[in-house]
Amino acid sequence: MTDTPSKQSVYSEETITQSLDGDEASITPSDEETGAPIETVSPLGYHVDWISVIFLNVSRTIGIGVFTTPGTILKGVGSVGLSLIYWVVGFLFSAASLAVYLEYLSYYPKRSGADIAYLEKAYPRPRLFVPALYAFTFVFLSISSSSAIVFAEYIFAALGQETSTWNVRGLAVGMSTFVTLVCMANTKWSLRFSNWIGMIKVATLVFIAILGLIVLAGGISRVQNPGSNFRNAFSGTSTNLNGLANALLKIRFAYVGYENAFSVANEVKDPIPTLKKFAPLSLGIVFILYFMANIAYFATVPKELILESHELTASLFFEAIFPNREAVIALQVLVALSSLGSVFASTISASRVVRECGRQGLLPYPRVWASTKPFGTPLAAYALRWFISCVVIILPPPGDAFNFIVDLQYYPTAVWALLLTVGLYKIRARRQKAHAPSSAFKVWDSVAAFALAVNVGIMVLPWVPPEGGIYGGDVSFFYATYCIVGVFIILLAAFLYWVWFKYLPKRGQYRMRLVVDKLSDGAQTLTTVRVPLHALAQWDSTHDDHGQLILPASSEEYHD
Repeated sequence: MTDTPSKQSVYSEETITQSLDGDEASITPSDEETGAPIETVSPLGYHVDWISVIFLNVSRTIGIGVFTTPGTILKGVGSVGLSLIYWVVGFLFSAASLAVYLEYLSYYPKRSGADIAYLEKAYPRPRLFVPALYAFTFVFLSISSSSAIVFAEYIFAALGQETSTWNVRGLAVGMSTFVTLVCMANTKWSLRFSNWIGMIKVATLVFIAILGLIVLAGGISRVQNPGSNFRNAFSGTSTNLNGLANALLKIRFAYVGYENAFSVANEVKDPIPTLKKFAPLSLGIVFILYFMANIAYFATVPKELILESHELTASLFFEAIFPNREAVIALQVLVALSSLGSVFASTISASRVVRECGRQGLLPYPRVWASTKPFGTPLAAYALRWFISCVVIILPPPGDAFNFIVDLQYYPTAVWALLLTVGLYKIRARRQKAHAPSSAFKVWDSVAAFALAVNVGIMVLPWVPPEGGIYGGDVSFFYATYCIVGVFIILLAAFLYWVWFKYLPKRGQYRMRLVVDKLSDGAQTLTTVRVPLHALAQWDSTHDDHGQLILPASSEEYHD
């Protein structure tokens, strides 16, 4: 075997190796099997049934956006008619992107982690390069701090207590700790919590939709001129590019979470048929609820009041129908529960992504990240996410710093979404060249092209200056700073990759190899080892072209 990447078709041995060299090596059919080892039996169990698939997506998607953003989107587009069209466009884009994920799933049904696993397969050369960039940004930027703070603020509002910086932070940290402990202790119960809160969210929006229909039918005398906003629905449509662009971005992020269940795909007994059926269903449920909630808001609250008021759109709706404090308190509790549900769903999925980062050999001590002992859960991944989320809750001062960190999550997300769509074509080309069998699901080219076009737009739109000029964003400094820093973080990750995998091996006269380790709980992971140049030929000679051990060899002296 030469210094080019090892090839592997199965992971049946205790230890196999992969090369990190040979960036120019040609792609062969067996290269489809490179990457983190396939866990044919999930060490995390199979607790994710079709109900959990639905509510992992629904709970993650429906946060506080549907209660707050309708007014902001209306302000951006200027008319009720265009506002409703935007919600349809957001659904269509999410459906196209969901189809991309389904095709990836059809190729790799035994891989959890979604983006990190699919990027590893789509971009195998340079080895681990694109996954390393994703892992770096995800580990440090994928946090649930904003949802935790929203939860705390609305709980205090419902209790009628004044808020301060530290009591909000304290409750937010407490909520994050509670969610993390439940998830650490038992996957089944964390999924049940997510499901229950998701059901409450759905019931709340169904209730709002029914109230809206009653209003349109003239059944609530308190509401004057019901449905007047739908007359001349396109009156006032904005031509301001920035407002239209910002509204489109808000719609895009209102639907984020439709792909959440793909992060736990290997914990579903029959992932392809289950996700193929119930992931689109969950997105359809969200769309119908979003659309009907907007119909209810516009049927009840005058357009001018929605545009001028800084209150929650849903709050205006409830106040228009129920003239008492109890209704407002109920809404505040529901918004808090919605935030709690989002944290549960995102924490479960994010832990699997972090675990996959470790299993690919991208984090120190990969055996720690892959382990599921003692409770059958990824304890290390949960602990890391909890720590970073709490740091972001506690350290940044309210205002600019916190808003900036929240915004900073968005731009790298757009980059990965674009790369995933492009990567699908790369995988198709390799599979066609290798005469691989047809997949169980294939995205129409027109749908993939639509997803690609929207992703390009999402990367361009944040650079459009706001109406107030370059300092007119949601922070007091340059409006696109978060975009610049997001790009910088990706470039920093690329530099660190070059140092760790290229510069240091060259300077230290060694080569990197990836060793597959099996843990006692059934988990499998890649471990990075350093092989000195003088021992490289012997090392490579003990492994065949499929990465399988052919002679007994000790690798202890080469481990980091």
